[in-house]
Amino acid sequence: MIVYACSTNPGKLREFVLAGQESGLRELVLEPLPRLQTIPTPSEEGATFEENAFTKAVYYSRFTRELTIADDSGLEVAALREAPGVYSARYAGPNATDAANNELLLRNLQNVADRRARFVCVLALARAGHVLTTFRGVAEGRILNAPRGDCGFGYDPLFFYPPLNCTFAELTLDEKFAVSHRGNAFRKLFAYLAELHHENTAISDKIE
Repeated sequence: MIVYACSTNPGKLREFVLAGQESGLRELVLEPLPRLQTIPTPSEEGATFEENAFTKAVYYSRFTRELTIADDSGLEVAALREAPGVYSARYAGPNATDAANNELLLRNLQNVADRRARFVCVLALARAGHVLTTFRGVAEGRILNAPRGDCGFGYDPLFFYPPLNCTFAELTLDEKFAVSHRGNAFRKLFAYLAELHHENTAISDKIE
């Protein structure tokens, strides 16, 4: 079973590939969509992570006959009325860097006592222009006053995860995937794919 991952974010793609390796599904091949870098990116105008993931999955699934997954994810900060939310990647502007986004977030949280935040990831699974289903994952934490750690990407250096007493940027890729929003969403996806494979195998056995 081939599933193509569709994201132009290098950090996300690394986590997608790791997810495939750790899925435990021997029949699963999870890799980037061929020629992904040559395909124009779709606009992301949805008001929710679900809407944007849905749009991207439909769009990219038209470039292959195989299953495709696309995600939309971001940071929701309680004191900022769930901002940056769907604008997480472009919080400081259309071409914002991770550093610029983090700096703006810290400025907006100056003198704010409530630092509660969550990472959200929504995965959409599609084929031939139609979304089959979506999966949502969440990781709860809080925002620090200064970045910590050299791993990860995006807001990881500011996102403190209490159960492990560290930021996401202080975790290895494997450690982060075990507890992250994206890891949670992928585990739901793997359970769905395992059931789908089982059903398809049962149908094939009956036909034979």
